[in-house]
Amino acid sequence: MKKLALAAALSVAATSAFAGGYAEPMVEPVVIVEDTSSSAGGILVPILALILIAAAVAAD
Repeated sequence: MKKLALAAALSVAATSAFAGGYAEPMVEPVVIVEDTSSSAGGILVPILALILIAAAVAAD
């Protein structure tokens, strides 16, 4: 009878201990934003403009 009472007590204790279960914590992913820049900087457009102006002057 002692074994039956001990088993019943342990089973009640075990079920209440795991009643909530295990839930993985919610972890939000880290978003990394990188600024992109071209190696030409801001010089590409003026160079193209100078080439077009030089071509227009040479065509006259």
